[in-house]
Amino acid sequence: MTTPLVKTEKDGPVLIIKLNSPENRNSLSMEMREELGAIVDSASRDESVRSVLLTGEGPSFCSGGDFRMLQSSSDAWSTHRRFRALSRWLVPLITLDKPVVVGVNGHAVGGGMGLALSGDVLIAAQGAKFMSGFFRLGAIPDIGMMYHLPRLIGMARAKNFLFAGASMTADEAAELGLVSRVVPDAEILDASLKEAHRLANGPAEVMGLAKILMARSFETSLSDMFAFEGLGQALAMANPEFKEGLAAAVEKRTANFAAASAKQP
Repeated sequence: MTTPLVKTEKDGPVLIIKLNSPENRNSLSMEMREELGAIVDSASRDESVRSVLLTGEGPSFCSGGDFRMLQSSSDAWSTHRRFRALSRWLVPLITLDKPVVVGVNGHAVGGGMGLALSGDVLIAAQGAKFMSGFFRLGAIPDIGMMYHLPRLIGMARAKNFLFAGASMTADEAAELGLVSRVVPDAEILDASLKEAHRLANGPAEVMGLAKILMARSFETSLSDMFAFEGLGQALAMANPEFKEGLAAAVEKRTANFAAASAKQP
């Protein structure tokens, strides 16, 4: 039986996704990308999944592109087809309408760093390291790096980091706001899972709606964003999660968003 390159496990409303090729430092082979795509697609349709935790098995989160694949499939058309396929696994992960927590254990290199930045909340192990690595190979940044990094830390910092082929520690990433929290290495899974549960217990569907709107904020005018807010809020306030949240606030109790969401048809 073939060992999956991506393992999944349900922990209540949280889907745990683990990159599972530690012998290759969880490099993004075509097979791993295909498995990730199928898992994300399933998670998007599974109403019992209210948040996702993405992490890596072994000492590395993800080392980026698989060198063996690059050696054999870097001609123009193979590369074109590979990047066209991003729409089948990376874009759905970025736009997943559920909160995504990324627990960065060990190194996140090149495209592996891009994958880490695809989440909504990043928690890093103390020993984690974020590394550029692209220009060392003579390649441009990919896996969403040129989209996410300038938005998260500003264009000047992003250029300085990428053009220098630099690396940053977990603490440095936290200072820049890339990660929300740094925890001891041995606690990375527990801390990330706790955060995923916190989000799952919140108004996860409404947070997913907010993700869709915030993703448009940098390319959208103020008046259009106000229009999106109005339409989005009308949808949010029609959701059972809003009704439960408002009732709980009025009654001075803890809201049970998951139970409220489960009641809708």
